[in-house]
Amino acid sequence: MVQGVFYRQSTRTEARRLGLVGYARNNEDGTVTIEAEGSVAALDALEAWCRQGPPAARVEQVTVSSGPVQGYPEFAIQRL
Repeated sequence: MVQGVFYRQSTRTEARRLGLVGYARNNEDGTVTIEAEGSVAALDALEAWCRQGPPAARVEQVTVSSGPVQGYPEFAIQRL
């Protein structure tokens, strides 16, 4: 759950730094969904970063799954 820690914005910055495309989105239950596409090394680095998050975040759980490639044009923040 995230509130006021700039998790999505920080994730976008980190994902773009790693050359990834996809999105970060807050969910109604306070969790965040992130979909990312790119090299395995970059995805692994983003996963490791997500386990820490930005300085004000307290990350309790990260769940990772694979899915079909969507072909995102960039890494963006989605709104519900």
